[in-house]
Amino acid sequence: MTKGLIVLLHGVGSNGRDLADLGEYWASTLPQIAFASPDAPDLFEHGEGYQWFSLSGVTPANRAQRVFNARQAFDQKLAAILTQHQMQDRLDRVVLVGFSQGTIMGLDAVVSGRWPVAGLVAFSGRLASPAPYQPAKNTPVMVVHGMADSVIPYAESEAAAAQLRDLGMVVSTQFEPSVGHTISARSVRSAGEFIGQCLAQ
Repeated sequence: MTKGLIVLLHGVGSNGRDLADLGEYWASTLPQIAFASPDAPDLFEHGEGYQWFSLSGVTPANRAQRVFNARQAFDQKLAAILTQHQMQDRLDRVVLVGFSQGTIMGLDAVVSGRWPVAGLVAFSGRLASPAPYQPAKNTPVMVVHGMADSVIPYAESEAAAAQLRDLGMVVSTQFEPSVGHTISARSVRSAGEFIGQCLAQ
């Protein structure tokens, strides 16, 4: 029987295959854990790949509404994956791992209280969810960001971590000098350890 499920949420303009290698890497240290790396629901407007919500004309003022509007398709996608893996009633054995826009949606899933999963790894993202928050306080979050990121400033992850802690959530952070908008080998190892702790029950 599968002991847990990790769902990988890719960034805008990418696809599920982009993060699938993470699952292959972690599989060696996380036996009996299944991995899912879906494509986001919508086609990317400016090239190949997929998106969780559109970036066309996005601003700090309208981003939260776009995240809100993306919830239904996100929830349907995640629910289908959990059903496929027979994990729909085992959220305490599910970990979400997001990168960039995938992190925005992962943070939204947890801070809204919709998905009280076993843990969330938030690579290179930001908290863009509409208030009020009703967080899944039993879901620990690991926030990781490169300090040389020119796409989403690492200050966004610093702010997100502070907000989550203010909400009573348990948050660990890893900010990496000289790392841009990417996932470093060091952060992959750290995230694997975090996931192992989340699923160690």
